[in-house]
Amino acid sequence: MSDEAEFHADRTQEIFLPAVAPAVPPQHGGAEVIEVAAFRGQTKFEREVIEKVASAAARSVPGVVELGGDVARFFNSVLDKIGLDKVGDATRGVWAKVDGTDVEITVILVISAGEVVADVTAAVRTAVIQAVERYGLHVSDCTVKVDDIRLQDH
Repeated sequence: MSDEAEFHADRTQEIFLPAVAPAVPPQHGGAEVIEVAAFRGQTKFEREVIEKVASAAARSVPGVVELGGDVARFFNSVLDKIGLDKVGDATRGVWAKVDGTDVEITVILVISAGEVVADVTAAVRTAVIQAVERYGLHVSDCTVKVDDIRLQDH
């Protein structure tokens, strides 16, 4: 027996298990017709849906003041002034790439001054991943960019 095939307690052992076992569609006809309907198509998510879910999750994290980069926030302030204050707010600051059930997300945010950046970004990443994965998707990457820090008004 080779050295590689033996178990060694002092070495890390890797075991790969699938996270989700795909369901097996039932055969055609008979009493299983109701169950078969679930396997007759696909469920697809549009990018905007994922962006809305991720945006809501990121906004819920303490220390996050606003979402979006400088340009997005500028245009949002202009829209606010002309009475279109809700246009683009739902997805501003979040970009998603959807490939089947795999999702890559980028969140651009403004944090409150005095917050620990690493703590806020980790909390945002966790909240976004949990919120999106509740929909049966897999977040393969969640990048959080801090675009600005909001100073306290005196």
